[in-house]
Amino acid sequence: MYVILDIETTGGKYNEEGITEIAIHRFDGHEVVDQFISLINPEKEIQPFVVNLTGINNKMLRTAPKFYEVAKRIVEITSDAVIVAHNAQFDYRILRTEFRRLGFNFERKTLCTVDLSKKLIPDQESYSLGKLVRSLGIPVSDRHRANGDALATLKLFKLLLSKDNDKSIVKEITKAATLGELSPTQLDIVEQLPSIRGVYYMHNKDGEIIYLGNSGNIKKRVNQHFTNDGSKARKIQKETKTVTFERTGSELVALLKENEELQRNNPKYNTYSKRKLFSYGIYKRTNPDGYFSLSTERINKSSDLVATFNSIHAAQNFLYKITEEFQLCDKLNGISQAKTNCSKHTSGICLGACIQKEKTAPYNERVNLALETYSISKKNMILIDKGRELGEKSGILIKNGVFVGLGFFDLNYQINKIKILETIITPMEDNANTTFLIESHLRKGKIAKIVTL
Repeated sequence: MYVILDIETTGGKYNEEGITEIAIHRFDGHEVVDQFISLINPEKEIQPFVVNLTGINNKMLRTAPKFYEVAKRIVEITSDAVIVAHNAQFDYRILRTEFRRLGFNFERKTLCTVDLSKKLIPDQESYSLGKLVRSLGIPVSDRHRANGDALATLKLFKLLLSKDNDKSIVKEITKAATLGELSPTQLDIVEQLPSIRGVYYMHNKDGEIIYLGNSGNIKKRVNQHFTNDGSKARKIQKETKTVTFERTGSELVALLKENEELQRNNPKYNTYSKRKLFSYGIYKRTNPDGYFSLSTERINKSSDLVATFNSIHAAQNFLYKITEEFQLCDKLNGISQAKTNCSKHTSGICLGACIQKEKTAPYNERVNLALETYSISKKNMILIDKGRELGEKSGILIKNGVFVGLGFFDLNYQINKIKILETIITPMEDNANTTFLIESHLRKGKIAKIVTL
C-alpha cells in the first residue's frame, strides 16, 4: 500500500517551516482507496514568496485546523503504507518535524518519484514535477497546491510502476511487508485479488517472484494455483507468501508483459520461460513458373518463413483465409491436392495468369499484399486497445517492424505527439515471441484501432 503525499509550507528557516496545506491519496497500486486534503493553520506567518507561488495567504488559514487537530487522521491514512512523494525527503522531514513537536515519533518508509524517474525515465531535461509531467503529457492543474501536485505525482507514479519491468519497486516493498506472516491462509490472499485481466506475481518471503502468469481473471487463476495437485503446485503453494498483480485491460498487453518479465525475472517455477511460443509457420517460396507458393510447415531453419503460429491448425486456417480473401491459388498453396488443375484453374492456365489478363493486380503482388496485411514487417504504427480503467487506452508501438514497447494514455495528444509517445512508452525487447503475439492478434482482428505513424 502506498500514500501519495504533497505538502505546502510557510517557507522560512530549516526545520522552522510550518505546514499550510496537505493532500494524501492512499493508493493500493491500482486505485485510490482513501484520501485526505486540508488546509492547515501553521500558527505562523507565511513568507511572501510562498504566497506568490501557492496563492495561499494568512487570511485563508485563520479558520483552518491546526496540525494537532489532523495528526490522528494523518497517522491512520498512512498506517502500513509507504509514503510516495516528489522529493520525498523534504515532505517526510516536514511531517516528522511537525509530529516531533507533538512528542510523537512518526516513522514510515518512503519512495521518491524524483529518484525513480531518473532511473526509469532517464535523460529528461528536468526532473522538477512541473516540467517532468508536462514532458510526459500528464495533465496538471492547481500547480503548487497540495492536491494538484499530489494528483500529478500519483499519475507519474502509476507510469513509473508500469515502466518498472524488473519489478524492483514491488519487490522491495513486498520484501519489507513479508518479514512476518502476511496472511494466515491462502484464502485470504485470493480474497484480496480482483477478477480482472492482467499479470500476477507470486512472491516468496523475500519478495522474490517465484512464478508469474497472465489471466483474464486473476482471482480465479491464483485460486487454481492454490487448489491444484502435483509436485510443482505444492511447492508454489508452500513458498508463496503474497501475490501482487498489474492490471492491463488489454489481452495483448498482458501477453507482452508476461513474455518480457519472464525473460527479465526468470522465476524458478516458470520452467519454460525461454521457449518459443510458436511451433509452426507459413513459408513462401517461388515455383518453377515464377509464382509464389505458400505452405504450412513445422518451424525449420529455412529463410522463407513469413508468419508463425502455435499449431498446424492455426497456420492452415490462416492460409485458407488469405487464399479466399485475396483470391490466391488453392493448388499453389497446397490446399487443393488435384493431380493436374484444381477447380480454380481454367484451360490449364494458372489463376494468377488469368487474373493478370483481366488487368488486375499481378498474382505475386496479391500474395505479398495478403501477407503484409497481417504483418508488422517494416511498418511504423501504434496499436490502440483497452486501458486499465475507463477513459484510458493502451498503446503498443511498432517502428520499422520492430516492437519498441507499450504504455497507457489518458489523452489523444499523448498518442499523436511522437516525442511524448516515446517517453511514456515502456521499452521492451523485440524478439520472435513478441512478433508472434502481435501478429496473432492482428490476424484475429483483436486490435481495437491501428494508427499509422
